Amino acid sequence: MLSMQRAIITGITGQDGSYLAELLLGKGYEVHGIVRRSSTFSTERIDHLYSDPHDKGLGMTLHFGDLADGSRMASLIKEIQPTEVYNLASLSHVGVSFQEPQFTGDVTGIGVTRLLEAIRATGSDARFYQASSSEMFGASPPPQSEQTPLVPRSPYAAAKTYGHWMTRNYREAYGMFACGGILFNHESPRRGETFVTRKIAKAAAKIAAGLQEKLYLGNLDSVRDWGYAPEYVEAMWLMLQAEEPEDYVVATGVGHTVREFADAAFSRLGLDWQEYVEFDERYLRPTEPESLIGDPSKVEAELGWKARTLTPQLAEIMVDAEVAAIRENPQVV
Repeated sequence: MLSMQRAIITGITGQDGSYLAELLLGKGYEVHGIVRRSSTFSTERIDHLYSDPHDKGLGMTLHFGDLADGSRMASLIKEIQPTEVYNLASLSHVGVSFQEPQFTGDVTGIGVTRLLEAIRATGSDARFYQASSSEMFGASPPPQSEQTPLVPRSPYAAAKTYGHWMTRNYREAYGMFACGGILFNHESPRRGETFVTRKIAKAAAKIAAGLQEKLYLGNLDSVRDWGYAPEYVEAMWLMLQAEEPEDYVVATGVGHTVREFADAAFSRLGLDWQEYVEFDERYLRPTEPESLIGDPSKVEAELGWKARTLTPQLAEIMVDAEVAAIRENPQVV
């Protein structure tokens, strides 16, 4: 194994990828991020981490690549020689996966196999982390643990289930150090604006500032286990430091409805959410899990990880960030 820890992160421009890059750079890692080639830049979350390739020393380097291209993944593995690979790339929006089921299956599902095969075929001994999802549990009743049956209820969840089982298969068939992190919902001010928690936090701040009148949401009774993303990437890292590869549920262990999250967000600004939130059936999905609440007993006992920020505090963090953003850039809302 190389003396310097060297990590590849797919999906580095996303919420989790940006926080994980910060964490690893802080630990002295050399970080390599994989980004899809595009005519526009989408690196806002990691611009503060980027180092010029002409500069010497530790830092972050970006490479063009795509999980749809297995040969490119293999060449990057061979070139970079990572000690750890974190696969965070996917089409990550459950609602959009119903509109793009084939693309979701190819990237979120089969893309995992392409990356695993690239590691195996090049003879790399890199430790592998797969970003699995609580959505895989689907219709299984809570609390959900590592032993709970997987009953996916969306193209996204089905694709994640495939990737999760392929990760386990490569671990068992080839002896690879491959872990599946079954993370329950984790949010932050860096969450995409189409996700319900960010949508609520942003709307609350804009309504308080007189910049918006109403917020339209779908199913207010969905129960989710929401935690704080910067804490969840710590669990990812811990999984790859363990003596043996395992799959772990990462969660707070406490569930809240969408309406409760809305209540916490609007209350932070002294507002009654019921005066501003209206139901819109267009945001309902064909099928979705009713209640996802994780049982983090294993990760707490074996890796010493425990959620420190629960949903009410998370809502306040996200609302405060939106309020600050409006104050700093009142013309950009």
